[in-house]
Amino acid sequence: MISITNLNFSYGGVKAITNVSMQFKPRHITCVMGRNGVGKTTLMRNIVGLLRADSGQIMLKGSKGDRVITRLAASKRAKLGIGYVPQGRMIFPKLTVEENLKVGLQARADGRKRIPNEIYDLFPILRDFLSRKGGDLSGGQQQQLAMARAMVGDPKVLILDEPTEGIQPNIIQRIGEVLTQLVTDHGMTVVLVEQYVDFVRDFGHRFYIMNRGQVVSEGGTAELTAQLVHQHLSV
Repeated sequence: MISITNLNFSYGGVKAITNVSMQFKPRHITCVMGRNGVGKTTLMRNIVGLLRADSGQIMLKGSKGDRVITRLAASKRAKLGIGYVPQGRMIFPKLTVEENLKVGLQARADGRKRIPNEIYDLFPILRDFLSRKGGDLSGGQQQQLAMARAMVGDPKVLILDEPTEGIQPNIIQRIGEVLTQLVTDHGMTVVLVEQYVDFVRDFGHRFYIMNRGQVVSEGGTAELTAQLVHQHLSV
């Protein structure tokens, strides 16, 4: 699991994250919610090491003990088992699907150089498109490729930023099913930034709502009431 305690981060003199504390548990899909610009992506980038917190602590708890990762480089966090699917997918458009997947192998701690067959079980459409350029895929196919690329790295924690954004409904359903399979069959910790409330209710276990860089509400997804949605999420 990942435990965040009193995390703070600023862009120059602008405070983006203020005393944020969260826990992301194994076998749970935890959803971080909030309107645009409240600090969700900034928080995820702090967790994976693309940004460096001003203060506070990020701890990775695993079978080999607890490790504070707040100051570790992103590459080292990936080797410890943190996978990241960024907002906008960020696949390599000029590389083939297979080449995109092979990039993910660099994050593996075991040095494996072959794409696990399980990836194609989770995302069967990719097997048919291995030689196709990433930029030639549809948005839903690119999202599956981005998730698969992260999974190739054998993560114990999978962090996804807006995985349903701009995706057709049948692919959204498939994404939810894959995430459920990962937590159920593999004991994975899944964290996702998500604004699609129905998706959160259908597939999430817990939620945190952020506003102005702070946590303003949290609980089980059954507690995500219409009042909370109206107060903190409606535009």
